[in-house]
Amino acid sequence: MIFSSDQRIRHAAYGNGTILHSDEQRTEIQFDQYGRKKFVTRMVQLEATDEPAPARSPRRSRKKAEQ
Repeated sequence: MIFSSDQRIRHAAYGNGTILHSDEQRTEIQFDQYGRKKFVTRMVQLEATDEPAPARSPRRSRKKAEQ
């Protein structure tokens, strides 16, 4: 099953996540607690969920060292 981008899902081992990309070959998911993972689309077992994504803190950029 091909999911749409930004769709919220639940995986048995990794919990809730958001679909980043899905096609016939691969599905890429950003999990709330486990980060980004890639799966073979026809083998991964997912269920849709209405649970919203957690609020993420903005990423801080590193300051370059002075030379």
